[in-house]
Amino acid sequence: MDNVQKGRRRVGVIVNGSLINGLEMKLDEWYSVEDIRAGRFVVIEGEKSCFFCMVTDVRLDTTNPQVLADPPDEAEELMRQVLHGTTTYGTVCLRPLLMTEKDDVVGDRPGEPHLVKTIPIHFSVVGEAEEEDVNHIFGHEGNPRYFHIGQPLDMDTPVCVDLESFIERSNGIFGKTGTGKTFLTRLMLAGLIHKDRAVNLIFDMHSEYGWQATQESGSGGRQGFVKGLKQLFGSKVAIFTIDPESARRRGVQSDFVVNIPYNQITVEDIASLSDELNLHPTAVESAYLIWNKHGREWLSTLLSQEPEQIKDFADNVGAHPESISALHRKLKRLEKFDFLQKQVHEDAVYKIMEFLGKGMHIVLEFGQQSSFLCYMLVANILTRRIHDLYVRKTEQYLATHQPQDKPKQLIITIEEAHKFLNPVAARQTIFGTIAREMRKYFVSLLIVDQRPSSIDDEILSQVGTRITALLNDEKDIGAVLTGVSNASWLRGVLASLDSKQQALLMGHAVPMPVVIRTRDYNPAFYSALGYVEGEDLTRKAESNITDLFGDR
Repeated sequence: MDNVQKGRRRVGVIVNGSLINGLEMKLDEWYSVEDIRAGRFVVIEGEKSCFFCMVTDVRLDTTNPQVLADPPDEAEELMRQVLHGTTTYGTVCLRPLLMTEKDDVVGDRPGEPHLVKTIPIHFSVVGEAEEEDVNHIFGHEGNPRYFHIGQPLDMDTPVCVDLESFIERSNGIFGKTGTGKTFLTRLMLAGLIHKDRAVNLIFDMHSEYGWQATQESGSGGRQGFVKGLKQLFGSKVAIFTIDPESARRRGVQSDFVVNIPYNQITVEDIASLSDELNLHPTAVESAYLIWNKHGREWLSTLLSQEPEQIKDFADNVGAHPESISALHRKLKRLEKFDFLQKQVHEDAVYKIMEFLGKGMHIVLEFGQQSSFLCYMLVANILTRRIHDLYVRKTEQYLATHQPQDKPKQLIITIEEAHKFLNPVAARQTIFGTIAREMRKYFVSLLIVDQRPSSIDDEILSQVGTRITALLNDEKDIGAVLTGVSNASWLRGVLASLDSKQQALLMGHAVPMPVVIRTRDYNPAFYSALGYVEGEDLTRKAESNITDLFGDR
């Protein structure tokens, strides 16, 4: 680490601080305070250790307060320069996050970073982080377990996510509307597919992940398109849909049309939709009475009743007629969904399991059926049954210990996650169960949301890795930091993010929090994943022909 430090550009020296509250650095006079941004990554060279730190705050200080009472005029540039760096200076607040010992060296490489247990001495030199520092801490994409997601602020060095750690728990992508959550999600999903770390089931509410999607207008005001996962990975990705007409209009060739029979809808599925259906608790109790009488056919039997039959039907199941009438009236809304049918030719869940078993990734598009009611209903029904099958497969694997019986790690992506994971719904939906299980049955969640404060605190505390774009609401910022010890210093970092292409990355899959400029999702990214098109595709085809037949 000493060799690396010698070439590092100096920023300032440590003058104050503590292990609990962080450190203060006096900025060197030749370094402009305007070049220091919250979230930046710097390195302190102490007497015995090197400390990797994040900038958390910047302020202006002076050695003589009287100078501030009579500041130099704009025309007195010489006086301003004389005062700068001596009487007036910048103070930068740093949070040390990791450290390495100088005598812990293996060959030419420093030892593994570990948690900070002490602080550097007075006047320790602070320098800009370099590529070797970032690679040493966050890994290198040459290793198949790491995926490049972005760069530190003011650096062009890749920051990688440890995908092996990422898939060990449920994870979250947060940010207010318009900050690029969808692009971040697509980026992470592409990394998981490219590195073959897990299989994915993506509930695609607005048809943005499967085929192509629109990107936000650039500086010229023109709107372009970006490639979806199916375009990038071809046969590795399958597109399922509940709205085949929408898929055809968009020119998307779907692999399977999902239809769900009424007898797969349980009372629990309906109970979890109480807010969307405006159901009173007594209506849910009446639904259970119908279930007790008619079993899996409870819903189709209820919906088949005519208004004049409701009283006799209520008497038959032992429920109050008004409660049954209200339940009947509100559940009639389900009949407008064409994908709900009395009978289906092929079970969608078994089809999904078949594709996942082959290592294929599934994007389930909703097309024009993108209401919250529809999205929550389908996601709940399918995920509940898929989870049940994964539990059985896991139990079989635990009994046999045969590698072929081990389930493939499954990541289920849901948008508007607070609808599924608010304090009430988290106790009723399968998603709350999955989030708490922490991959016990090889299933975890990737939750995407703009209102993390509406998600149950217990669920948020189980979220392993959090990729957070700009949030303005103090409650949302506080929610994202749930379960993070001594996290008050991160509030300012989150609030200072740019509204586009910046995110705070922290949690289980990275060794320390870091603010990144997210990787571009563009032709250069497609090429890095092995995708070729146009002239490159022609050259690749010609090269393949030459390899097969030689020059003739």
